[in-house]
Amino acid sequence: MKLAKSMRLRTAFAVTAAAAVAVTGILTAQTPSPAVAASSQTKNVILFVGDGMGNAARNAIRLATVGEKGKLAMDDMPYAGLVHTSSTSAVTDSAASATAYASGVKTYNGAIGMDANKKPVKTIMEYAKQAGLSTGVVTTSQVTDATGAAFGAHVENRSAQSDIALQFLTKSKVDVLLGGGEDFWFPAGNPGAFQDEPAEDPSEKSKGTQGNLVDKAKQLGYTYVNNKEDLQKAKGGKLLGLFANEEMFQQREEGDGDIYNPVVSLPDMTKKAIDTLSKNKKGFFLMVEEEATDEMAHENNAALTIKAGQQLDKAVQVAKDFAKKNPDTLVLVLADHETGGLSIESVDAEDESGDAISKEDGPFAIAGSKEQFIVDWTTSGHTAVDIPVTAMGKNANLFTGVFENTEIFTKMMKALGLTAK
Repeated sequence: MKLAKSMRLRTAFAVTAAAAVAVTGILTAQTPSPAVAASSQTKNVILFVGDGMGNAARNAIRLATVGEKGKLAMDDMPYAGLVHTSSTSAVTDSAASATAYASGVKTYNGAIGMDANKKPVKTIMEYAKQAGLSTGVVTTSQVTDATGAAFGAHVENRSAQSDIALQFLTKSKVDVLLGGGEDFWFPAGNPGAFQDEPAEDPSEKSKGTQGNLVDKAKQLGYTYVNNKEDLQKAKGGKLLGLFANEEMFQQREEGDGDIYNPVVSLPDMTKKAIDTLSKNKKGFFLMVEEEATDEMAHENNAALTIKAGQQLDKAVQVAKDFAKKNPDTLVLVLADHETGGLSIESVDAEDESGDAISKEDGPFAIAGSKEQFIVDWTTSGHTAVDIPVTAMGKNANLFTGVFENTEIFTKMMKALGLTAK
């Protein structure tokens, strides 16, 4: 082993150890006693999921955005914990992970609102709706994609996206649905606002299996919008916004057709959802997902992984601003799993760059300095590492320690004063 490489490894171990000590300090210092863990009830929950955004990705986003000494909105919170991410397999997918968060059960990869025996399990959004709260899903993916789907649907396979859309409208009755995925709301041959087979991705076209679900949504009292202007003007308590054929971006390696420029930004969608849901005096439950932090990491595209993470952080700030004015609100930021085996390295021309899709990316500037960093990848898939959760607001102290992903459900239910049956 070359001396330089050996030194890099020792440095990496030292940084990892220091980070572990820092995290342990946070977890130990802020773990509440059982007597004060849930002293009063939370009215509103805003759960942010940075899909695929592990701890290293959060640090890459931080370095590129606010530098070594700065804090992202998602990190500038008083409570933190670590979450184990497994499904019934060591490495989870988004469907099983979101089902753990939404319903408190471990299940097989691909399952939406189903346990390991393919039996439906009630979701926290369904409990919240039963208690009189309003509910919402916001995402830069299809609104019917795995993460959002697990909070309001029950299907054996995540690919049944039109079935998921129908259940959103008629079963769980989610009040606000904002994101992409128009293709699953219109039957084949019936394009909506976004043309079939667009040049940037000819595979995208209407493919719904449950009829015209946009018309059905309108019949059920939803205001339907497909652009930023109409979204801003929309009124009423039930809102459906579909802003792309499928994802609100194009996931590619850098320079190969990669696009992250949603027609409506995640912060704007988040603000509209909060404004709409907060009209309910009983409270609300909102799940907000940034999907591109996962999809771009699958492509080992660090530049757009970071860009998507920056938009997520702006959306988190929108929620924090609301929570500061409404202190009975709980804001959580986490991931469903880590994607890419991302690591942060020094710029070193002699370091191995990997091959194929997993080559190094960068260099990227560290904000506020002359320093730079490199992003390296170990895989184009998911990994089994723990992910951080940060929390602020009413009952945020519940989310400290090291725990299973199913405990996110348990802790959110406890915060809301709801009992699982």
